[in-house]
Amino acid sequence: MTAIEAGGVPTAVAAGGSGADAGAGGGGAVHGYHHQKDEHLKRLRRIEGQIRGLQRLVDEDVYCIDILTQVSASTKALQSFALQLLEEHLRHCVADAAVKGGDEIDAKVEEATKAIARLLRT
Repeated sequence: MTAIEAGGVPTAVAAGGSGADAGAGGGGAVHGYHHQKDEHLKRLRRIEGQIRGLQRLVDEDVYCIDILTQVSASTKALQSFALQLLEEHLRHCVADAAVKGGDEIDAKVEEATKAIARLLRT
């Protein structure tokens, strides 16, 4: 399932999930991407611009192969963003759970594994 934020930037929301770290509640929790939030937003705006460019190419009846080339570039940009976000999740959220130990580490590893599986399906 996909949700679109007010700014038109798509965010993936797993079926049955909220998109926030499981158990974090989202209320004021500091996520792994927090320290690079501005950089991430800038990157997402750039990707959004690529998507708007795709719309323009279709509107202007540009040759289909040229549009597919731009689709590929946009897809690669999103995949690169997703990998960076996943790395930050592993370094912050999973590492924090490992320090705490117990059931929390198992839950975070399972959560990360499911996220990787979703990325591999794309």
